[in-house]
Amino acid sequence: MSWLRALRVSARSGLTIERKRLEPLLALRAAGGLALVIALGLWTLGPVAAVSSAFGAFQAAIATFQRSWRPSPELAVVSGASLAVSSFLGYVTRPHLGLFLALLAAWTFLAGLTWAVGPTIGLIASTNVAIMLITITLPTSVAQAALHAAMMVLGGLVQAALLVLFPIRRWGAQRDALADALAAVADYARRLRNDPVAPFDPRPLMEARAAAAVTARQARRRPAELHGTRPLAERVRPVLAALADPALGVPAQGPGRDRVRELLAAAGAVLDATAHAVRSAAPAHVPAWAVAAFRTPDTGALLSGPARRAALRLGALLDEMAQVAAAAGTDTAPAGGSERSALVRPSLAELAPAAVATVRRELRRRSPVLRHAIRVTVVTCVGYLAGALLDLGHGYWAPLTSVMVMRPDFSQTYERAVGRFGGTLLGVALATALVQSTRPGSLALGALAVLCAGLMYLLLRTGQFAAQACVAAYVVLLLGMGGEGWTQTVPERVLLTLFGGLLAMLSYALYPAWETPRLRYRLADWLTAVGRYAAAVLERYAVPAGPGEPARPLARSGDPGQRVREALRDARTARAAWHDSVERAAVEPVRHRGPAPERAEAAEEALARVGRAAILLEALLPERGSTPVPEAAHLAEVLRTTVDGAARAVRERRVPDWEPLRAALDGSPDGPGTGPGRGEEYVRHGARLLLAALEDFGRALDGAPAGTQPVQRADRTDGKPPGTG
Repeated sequence: MSWLRALRVSARSGLTIERKRLEPLLALRAAGGLALVIALGLWTLGPVAAVSSAFGAFQAAIATFQRSWRPSPELAVVSGASLAVSSFLGYVTRPHLGLFLALLAAWTFLAGLTWAVGPTIGLIASTNVAIMLITITLPTSVAQAALHAAMMVLGGLVQAALLVLFPIRRWGAQRDALADALAAVADYARRLRNDPVAPFDPRPLMEARAAAAVTARQARRRPAELHGTRPLAERVRPVLAALADPALGVPAQGPGRDRVRELLAAAGAVLDATAHAVRSAAPAHVPAWAVAAFRTPDTGALLSGPARRAALRLGALLDEMAQVAAAAGTDTAPAGGSERSALVRPSLAELAPAAVATVRRELRRRSPVLRHAIRVTVVTCVGYLAGALLDLGHGYWAPLTSVMVMRPDFSQTYERAVGRFGGTLLGVALATALVQSTRPGSLALGALAVLCAGLMYLLLRTGQFAAQACVAAYVVLLLGMGGEGWTQTVPERVLLTLFGGLLAMLSYALYPAWETPRLRYRLADWLTAVGRYAAAVLERYAVPAGPGEPARPLARSGDPGQRVREALRDARTARAAWHDSVERAAVEPVRHRGPAPERAEAAEEALARVGRAAILLEALLPERGSTPVPEAAHLAEVLRTTVDGAARAVRERRVPDWEPLRAALDGSPDGPGTGPGRGEEYVRHGARLLLAALEDFGRALDGAPAGTQPVQRADRTDGKPPGTG
């Protein structure tokens, strides 16, 4: 993609306002807290102190609007306190240019690195740097700087108190995440009626899992319908795939297929009803026909083998779902399962060591986060020096614009840069012209600032252009309320803003961190993760738990069932990373140095089939007390070793070799078993599905059509085609 086209595509995103994402009540509460803080500051300590407290409250409210499942009051307090510390240190070092630049560089570099921890922390840290450049100009002594820092902390505390005293749609974010996941599984069930091998996007389930992690205090207050419903959805998804897939015994046409379609429609209805109940916190009616569909006696006559087993499991799971939908919003709502202790969210203090370790892992030359930290540090320091040398007064507008625009990768920076940059120019120009032409009083300026902040909170999750215009106007109005910036003209502020934006955009062109060259590595990571997930599922066939006995570890320590869940999460994370990389690479103005787009698409489809084969195996896992399948242990180990070697080949631009897995399957009978207890047949059939998909993956990277003869390798001695299952 050319630079011009990349900028045009990115600009369209920055200028779009999505009305569905507007939340007026949340914006009103945040603006009300800001108005309270400004009024309190004006009444007690005067306009300048009111400005400091207003910045603290403003930043604290922004933190609570970010995509985070952590309790919002914690984010508000941490945001206000961190802004106070950075502002105080900035004021103390400001008289000494060299010392202040060292502090600014260190603070900005650390803020850049915090993007490794997550976008919420990264945005809070970056905004702290931007606001610090403003607030250090307000005090006139160290004592006043300490007072201003205390007022910023107060602003954060006020916003946190409002969140506690006036909750809006309590547990709303968690309810929406879980309801979206249930709705996604319901949609998947309906699509399977017409397309038995329809793909499934696991991101809603990943979001629901992230939302399900709670603190110990939250766990005691969580509504019953949010406790355990997500694991039910996780268990339903593979059973749906197993019921619909023709490879497991149900023909594409006939009475059996008609019954499968009926069961899938009923599953979609039950899941939709549960999603509605979870989202609205009120009991929902489950259609009687959907419940009756799983209780008709002719299901056993029409379905047999794996399909009958999947239908029975699906009926049991959906019965629990129906109970959740019928009793949601009441104290009698069933939990629907138990959440593991791994979903207990640690406190901020407990997260510190993990956050430090995450940041340390990014201290490598090719890390995009490290390159962002270096980029934003250089741009901020150059912008601050240039603003001071230009002698236009309040030269912080240049570095402030740069910090607010820059993000770790090209797509994030340029998607929002046009909106932020244009909005900042408009907001600065209009607010400065208003202040200089009308010279309003402190109360009027404070009221206008609150209005701008309220509009910004309303548009914060969409429409970067309008939101950034409100932010810029808010800053100008607050500075006017504090008596600062009266002499700085519109052209001067616009010039500094323009300079800061151009610095930010130029820095990415000169020192980029392109995603395109990393596509092959992302694909290899996904191959490794999905292969290990399939191997973990195979291990469960080798070591089924006996009645009343814990599952015995096979090759590594730990519960095999827990290993399956962890491997599935890793596979989903790797898949999401691949898709995110593809989206970012699509807008980068560089020559494509990863796998060719058509080959990458074919490889993606093949890996999706690998995951599907593993999911089918998981749906048919043996019950407690079933006969172990020793063959599965050997296949699991061979699969894991072969996939690891294949991933290395992908990274090194070589064709993967699946000969070890093919050799392990030589002589295995084809086709699934016809009755329960035939675990070895399920294993062999599933392994052959895995091998076929993996060989198609290799052919996709090599450019050969799917289903053709495997690529001949120098270390291959036979020419036998793979089993097709």
